[in-house]
Amino acid sequence: MKSNCLFLILAVVMGVFPPMAPLAAQTVTDQLGRKVELPDDPQRVVALAPSITEIIFALGQAHLLKGVTQFSDFPPAAEKLPQVGSYVRLDLEKIVALKPDLCIAIKDGNPREAVQRLESLKIPVYVVDPRGLDSVMQTIQEIGGLLHAGARAASLIEDMQSRILRVKSLIAKTDLRPRVFFQIGIAPIVSVGSDTFIHELIVLAGGKNLAEGSASYPRFSREQVMGLAPEIFIITTMERSALFDKVKAEWSRWPNLPAVQNDRIFLVDSNLFDRPSPRLADALELLAQLIHPEIFEPETFKHPTTEEKR
Repeated sequence: MKSNCLFLILAVVMGVFPPMAPLAAQTVTDQLGRKVELPDDPQRVVALAPSITEIIFALGQAHLLKGVTQFSDFPPAAEKLPQVGSYVRLDLEKIVALKPDLCIAIKDGNPREAVQRLESLKIPVYVVDPRGLDSVMQTIQEIGGLLHAGARAASLIEDMQSRILRVKSLIAKTDLRPRVFFQIGIAPIVSVGSDTFIHELIVLAGGKNLAEGSASYPRFSREQVMGLAPEIFIITTMERSALFDKVKAEWSRWPNLPAVQNDRIFLVDSNLFDRPSPRLADALELLAQLIHPEIFEPETFKHPTTEEKR
């Protein structure tokens, strides 16, 4: 209680307590079903997750961004904006100092208490909760509406939909569904369950997710992975060639693993797969190329392949 009072007093003394909501306001329902009063024309926006930063840049509304969270590194221009902590550990004082008239939060990561504290300071917070490709596109549409970028949002969604349909149409030409083990990070061995958008990407790209099931991010022992006999092994990481060579060498100690026998262990950019942003279309195309190289030639898509990125 004492810390809350001190925080409020500090905000007032510093003169950074945000103004009351303007007369021109609208009441909207966010993706958690909460009624939120927002300004009709937000001018000072703080994005509370890297994926939200990416969406706002993709919408062509970066000029409205006054603050972002740590690791907001795409596009590169995002790194020049003031940071307000990580999306799981928000720095409320820094957010308040930026005088936002709108914060956009994400359920999967932003602490509920932080959102409540911001709202107690009369800072509107709109919360999104993307869980799959469709809801990612819905999120793009909603943020586009909030920031008066509806036409650009529609264009982004149309592009994503056309690329998804193209992958689907090509995958439909084969009944082959290679067994895929998708590992997040290096250690411990964590994969993705059925209620994640990475699982959706694997299935759309024509693979069988060996970790499918009710657990969102199940853990595995090395022996369990060996028992699953993955034909394709994909690891997401922010590291590059040196670590990749080390990880590949570790798994290569098990020559009976089909992915080792066929030299199909791949390292991919974690940010491409971990963020519910428009770049999930890039992630899908890359996965399809890795899982079905017999269908997707390297020049099929315009983005670089995994090997080129290394």
